[in-house]
Amino acid sequence: MSLPPGFLDELRNRMSLAQVVGRKVLWDKRKSNQGKGDLWAPCPFHHEKTASFHVDDRKGYYYCFGCHAKGDAISFVRETENVSFIEAIEILAGEAGLEMPARDPKAKETADRRTQLTQVMEQAVSFFRLQLKTGAAAEARRYLSEKRGLDAGALERFEIGFAPPGWDNLRNALTAKGVSPELLLAAGLVKASDKGRAPYDVFRNRILFPIRDGRGRAIAFGGRAMDPDDNAKYLNSPETELFDKSRNLYNLKPAREASGKGAPLIVAEGYMDVIALSEAGFGAAVAPLGTAVTESQLQLMWRLSEEPIIALDGDTAGLRAAFRVIDLALPLLEAGKSLRFALMPEGKDPDDLIRAEGPEAVQACLDAAVPMVDLLWRQETEGRVFDSPERRAALDKALRARIGRIQDESLRRHYGDAVKELRYQLFRPQRTTKSFGVRRAWDAPPPPSPTAKASLLVAAGDTAETQMRHEVIFATLLTYPTLIEEFETQLEMLSLADETLSHLRDLTLTCVEAPERLSERAAEQIGPERLETLMSARHIAVVPCIRAPGADDLARMTVAEQLAKLVAETGWHAEVKEAEEDLEDIASEAVTWRLAQAAKARNNAGRLSDDNEVDFDIGPNGAHIDRDERAELDSLLSSIRFEKTRR
Repeated sequence: MSLPPGFLDELRNRMSLAQVVGRKVLWDKRKSNQGKGDLWAPCPFHHEKTASFHVDDRKGYYYCFGCHAKGDAISFVRETENVSFIEAIEILAGEAGLEMPARDPKAKETADRRTQLTQVMEQAVSFFRLQLKTGAAAEARRYLSEKRGLDAGALERFEIGFAPPGWDNLRNALTAKGVSPELLLAAGLVKASDKGRAPYDVFRNRILFPIRDGRGRAIAFGGRAMDPDDNAKYLNSPETELFDKSRNLYNLKPAREASGKGAPLIVAEGYMDVIALSEAGFGAAVAPLGTAVTESQLQLMWRLSEEPIIALDGDTAGLRAAFRVIDLALPLLEAGKSLRFALMPEGKDPDDLIRAEGPEAVQACLDAAVPMVDLLWRQETEGRVFDSPERRAALDKALRARIGRIQDESLRRHYGDAVKELRYQLFRPQRTTKSFGVRRAWDAPPPPSPTAKASLLVAAGDTAETQMRHEVIFATLLTYPTLIEEFETQLEMLSLADETLSHLRDLTLTCVEAPERLSERAAEQIGPERLETLMSARHIAVVPCIRAPGADDLARMTVAEQLAKLVAETGWHAEVKEAEEDLEDIASEAVTWRLAQAAKARNNAGRLSDDNEVDFDIGPNGAHIDRDERAELDSLLSSIRFEKTRR
């Protein structure tokens, strides 16, 4: 919908962002200054206890310093109410007393026409619900109660009705209320006769399920036949000005509300599955409308949830339906838009499973839902034997073709990695070793010890080495503060993630003129406990210049080496990242040569190119030994003879 210029500005001017957000959060009175429009609260988009969500009411924007959510009143309503852009504008316009603009005279006529049709549909909903309470619907009520386990509350919540036998019950009831036959035809409630007679009812002797759009307006019906000999067990309304079955989902509005509150979106096959799931506590359940899932329905699901769960019957037909969804979804996948598949036990749908084993059984199936790549692999490999190179090559070709349909490059690469791992699991050889001519199974290495698991290298993950180098640098400078001025520039350029080290770096730079005060000031501002923890760490205690104080030259070498290795490490990671990007397009010797050179520079960083550049050696105990004195000692020892001279 095209909005006239200035409408959104007028809407934002009339609405206070603080009022809109205030319906969803509790302001932190200690941090907030309402007089200045400066407001803070726990973020409504992620679970937290601190007030990191900031609203600038004067500028009309919000920002969360935790999850980085940001926007204005319209985006806030979109995210919290789980609605579209236009629907968010309609909500805010209604609250602000602004009338939504009509696009043109024809648009107004169309809107009026749709309003008339929805009013007719609401009258039909009321008629069918009333008919379910009559004697003609006794068998239908018994079916719903005994076979489907629905009580009066469920019938009321889902507005289930009944179309009695006969050709003109609905037509006569609504025309008696002044509804024109033309509107009944346009709403899909009656059909024109090809025998020149009056239009006749579409739904006859069927249990009816009203279908509503995302705004809760009745747009169609789905009907289940009570006659077992009926040609169509389920019958949906024909497509009309209100109803496009490929662009709607059953139970859309309640599912959107439940999904917005964190419930997983479950896509079932039929109306009764959705009703059973909703009654069992799975409120975000939807179903396609009598057809296979369409592209528009997939996009609609992704607007409700980043990862809908497709819940299918555990039989061959259910698997075929899952495979069709995969073929449809592959070109549409993006980072943050995927699917998972929950297969029910064979021969059961969600409704059967709930009535037989309870909601816990369904929850177990949902918890065991597999990602789409696993089902894709199953589709290509199940029931097949890959005992020859040709068959394996055919599998590789088929998988490359399937994965190649994914448009998102990053996601396509990750799918390729996942398939490689699955392929390895399928084709990996059984590792064996020989012992005295007897083949035996390969023994895995022992698991890491508790001490190794608790080490800093394990606990800190990928950043452990960098963290340890930073700590060695500052522990050395605390021991030899006179070196600070020499490395001042390099210290300023360090990127420190650790808060204590960052504070220590700032203190170090302020002590350039008075280095002897560093330890005292660090103890005052950082605390003696933290300093003690730093200096007593295992990787610090074994540093030679710290273990044996007084080795100024060795300390200088230690700091210089660690700084050089940090620079080399940064360059190495940058080179690897760039090479990975290049390898996506080309795989040439130039790329591998660059990586080899970067690795060589990384390994040699901090090492002296010539051993003669230093004038002392490091002894076994970490002490430095003058090379000239060592040379004289070696010369003296070589001149001593230990053999007895013969007389």
